[in-house]
Amino acid sequence: MRTIFVGIEYAGKTTLIQLLTEYYRRRQQRVHGDDHFTIPDSTLSPESRQLMVGFPRDVKERMQRMQIHYHVEVIKNYANTLISGWHMEEAVYSAAYGDDPDNPYYANYGYGHQRLYETMVLEQRLPDIVLIHLTASDEAIRERMSAEPHEFQIIKEKDIAQLKDQFSEEIDKCLFTHKGRKIDLDTTGKTPAESLDELLLLSEPLVTAGEVAMRALPIPDGEYAVVYENGVRKTRPVS
Repeated sequence: MRTIFVGIEYAGKTTLIQLLTEYYRRRQQRVHGDDHFTIPDSTLSPESRQLMVGFPRDVKERMQRMQIHYHVEVIKNYANTLISGWHMEEAVYSAAYGDDPDNPYYANYGYGHQRLYETMVLEQRLPDIVLIHLTASDEAIRERMSAEPHEFQIIKEKDIAQLKDQFSEEIDKCLFTHKGRKIDLDTTGKTPAESLDELLLLSEPLVTAGEVAMRALPIPDGEYAVVYENGVRKTRPVS
């Protein structure tokens, strides 16, 4: 399943990407995850993240534009892709905070390429693109902000409702939405495991028959090996 997770900060994108990554790996499927579109890139070292915040805005824009474009190829080339934010996050946060000197985003983002990125993916006629719009209630977002604040937080509490509306508007414009490749998932009041179960259920009509079959295969607890006996695939626990 080629997934693009989009939604306001604290909606649960990173948590669900981590759970879905583990879900695939437990089934011995290769995964390509990219949860590094938010400025500063969460996969960088602490020193590099701090430096990235202070980069000139034209440098940030150039870096972001190139990695957004690069991930068109990632979506096309990897069967189990998990991407967080992509170009939609950039559009929302640049519009909301581009003129804020205390925010790491910038005002000169090249918005006109939004549909082009999506068209380049859709032209490949991939069978399993799933755009996942994650959201949560305003109160849930506030509670998560207070309980586990991000080191480089982007959003401001007063902007939660407006930002959620902006994400919804941006997602409504997306060509994946127009093609019926979107699911909406509200994580309010749910455990991460419950949200993962809902994601798998909602996405089932949008994935291949092969993925549905893979999901249905029983797997043992703990480490295991795949063996074949008389042409029948089996799994055996590894002690």
